[in-house]
Amino acid sequence: MPERTDLRKLLVLHGPALEAEGALGFLREHFEVEVFRELDEALAAMRERPFDAVLAETSGFLPLERGIVTQQASVILDTIGDGVGIVGPSGELVWANRRLRDFPPAVLEPLRGLCRQAYEQFAAGKDPQRGKRFSLMPDGNTYYEVICSPVRDRQGQLRQVAAVVVDATSQRRQQLKLNAIDRAGRELVRLDYDALSQRDASQRLSLLEERIIRYSRDVLNYEHFAILLLDERTNRLEMLISQGLDKAAERYELFANPEGNGICGYVAATGRSYVCPDVRSDARYLTGLEGARSSLTVPLRMHDKVIGVLNVESRSVGAFGEEDRQFAEIFANYVALALHILNLLIFERHSTHTQVSGSICAELAGPLNDVITEAGELMEEYIGHDQLRARLGEIIDRASQARKRIQQLMQAPAGGMMSIPAEPVRKDPVLTGKRILVADDEELIRQTIRDVLCPYGCQVDVAGDGEEAMRLLGAARYDLVISDIKMPGATGYEVFAAAKEASPRTKVILITGFGYDPDHSIIRSRPGGLSAVLMKPFKVKQLLDECRSALQGAK
Repeated sequence: MPERTDLRKLLVLHGPALEAEGALGFLREHFEVEVFRELDEALAAMRERPFDAVLAETSGFLPLERGIVTQQASVILDTIGDGVGIVGPSGELVWANRRLRDFPPAVLEPLRGLCRQAYEQFAAGKDPQRGKRFSLMPDGNTYYEVICSPVRDRQGQLRQVAAVVVDATSQRRQQLKLNAIDRAGRELVRLDYDALSQRDASQRLSLLEERIIRYSRDVLNYEHFAILLLDERTNRLEMLISQGLDKAAERYELFANPEGNGICGYVAATGRSYVCPDVRSDARYLTGLEGARSSLTVPLRMHDKVIGVLNVESRSVGAFGEEDRQFAEIFANYVALALHILNLLIFERHSTHTQVSGSICAELAGPLNDVITEAGELMEEYIGHDQLRARLGEIIDRASQARKRIQQLMQAPAGGMMSIPAEPVRKDPVLTGKRILVADDEELIRQTIRDVLCPYGCQVDVAGDGEEAMRLLGAARYDLVISDIKMPGATGYEVFAAAKEASPRTKVILITGFGYDPDHSIIRSRPGGLSAVLMKPFKVKQLLDECRSALQGAK
């Protein structure tokens, strides 16, 4: 017999024929042979060490094959990650795989009780062919799902119960966290509309920030969060609110661009969430939280449109995983909805039918802009009602055409039919004779505010940027200053401070386009006597009411 180098180690199940024919002696000359007289011994050896071949007489082959199959099944049952066992009628554990044997008594004892309960139900004929599902929570930290099935003999008699025990703790925790995120989001958008109407932009921002901290910190485990909103006109990401932001990060200019604008710019441009497990090895990361080691950034969406990003950071490496990404995306949807409810969204300010940067185009233009604004909001609410949206679109078009015509007339040269008269056309004991400075980098805003106030006998000067506003404040005394928060040349707070330095009696109203307060101008100005905050778009009546209120408070 030629030597076979790939067949060296043999297991032989001893039989009389092999002994009589001298086969064992022949095999020992060519192979490493182990001989066993009992089937159980052979199976035990096969479990302990490998063999290249197994030799048995015909009479012993079938029992050996069945034993091998049983052994393989046992190996499989011992390998799987779930607990599997057989339980008798009285709850005794007849057989268990390795995983089940490793369970602590705190799990095995109640498991026997559940199997006994299932046995009684099967014996009583309740769903005799179907398994029973149970939940097992031995303590507050672990959760198991138990599936019990009837074990019957060939005559169909119930003998035992087979139990599969699945450790579902991680899935349970995930579900609980999802529920917590959902509850947090629902609480975030549960707002009192009557109370909101009494709050200005900065107060609404404070409310949003307080609610985000209250409802999300425990489930997202962050030390810093920031919300940046996307301005479609400039493609720039504007910081709306943040907590724990490093001072250097406040000076970033970020745009919705996948390259060169940090993780936030990437997420805003692509609409894809971004988990950064270690900021030290990520080239996209820009410092937000001092000492941060990991971050998670998700897009804010409204009507499937990216309107900004939500960013959270932690000082721990790998603080955020895929589950956290899912949770943050769910919460971000609620944040976007809260922004909508709080009337703080940028893109709504600049959409086709709700942009009313010229909404205060003189007294007659005001109502037209109100119609455009309200009709645009209705169009957002009635998506899917094409006929109604078409009618609203026609109303907006007609109102827009009328407003455009009024603006053209307002720009007519001096002496034209719509020129501002030298004498007030409306007597107002508060407004008449007051000197007012309007500072805004949008020309239409400057001009239309002036066009509203001049008919009341106000002397109105305008400034196109912060630097010009500061120069005018140094050259003249004003009763009232109306200034945009963010302009080239100087911030809203700097204009406020300059106005108060020039004359402590000067009243100041700050304007924000979408509740955005990048340098905390509103918060910093309030202790110094800020009169009011106007958020674009504002109506003619609102502008006049705030001006009267501010001037009436002058001493």
